[in-house]
Amino acid sequence: KMAADTSVDILQKVLENEILQTTKVVEEHLDAEIQKLDQMDEDELERLKQRRLEALRKTQQQKQEWLSKGHGEYREIPSERDFFQEVKESKNVVCHFYRDTTFRCQIMDKHLTVLAKKHIETKFLKLNAEKSPFLCERLRIKVIPTLALIKDGKTQDYVVGFTDLGNTDDFTTETLEWRLGCADIINYSGNLMEPPFQSQKKYGTSFTKLDKKTIRGKIYDSDSDDD
Repeated sequence: KMAADTSVDILQKVLENEILQTTKVVEEHLDAEIQKLDQMDEDELERLKQRRLEALRKTQQQKQEWLSKGHGEYREIPSERDFFQEVKESKNVVCHFYRDTTFRCQIMDKHLTVLAKKHIETKFLKLNAEKSPFLCERLRIKVIPTLALIKDGKTQDYVVGFTDLGNTDDFTTETLEWRLGCADIINYSGNLMEPPFQSQKKYGTSFTKLDKKTIRGKIYDSDSDDD
């Protein structure tokens, strides 16, 4: 017992020491930054301010340009012809190939609406697969819903059904965001090595499976009824 207590004490001391060291490093870094600012003359401060303002202006300009090209909202495009035009003018595009009768497309719609507002650096579109047979054949789209992820006019990746999203109908918007981040089609700030659905696995999986079994035949069989 004594030995155990001693080792706990030692560990605690080591930990406290680590925290102290980290705090010291942070404080030293801050002190250096403050000193640097103190030593700057007015001209240098003015230049720094101008650089910051210029960066802000560019960010704002870029934002306006994206919005003028239809970013920032999840939109349906009427035809295959529109698809080519839309893809040509934006660097990053996510296009959802959907079908009215497929229930899972409505689930995808809900998440894409949220992400389109959050990630205005990417254009989010939807296209009725039944109205675009040429594109579906050319892009080899067999399962609905499928997201085509297009970078610089070239299709880089696909999200087919919900397989990559934890294989469940109640995946979160964060999970889809993570998957799009993996494809580098959006600016993702989370950790790509940790899919959000892994932390969800601890609870709720049993009821999800049960849920699916009862609904499956009746409302949809999204992945199996597609040719």
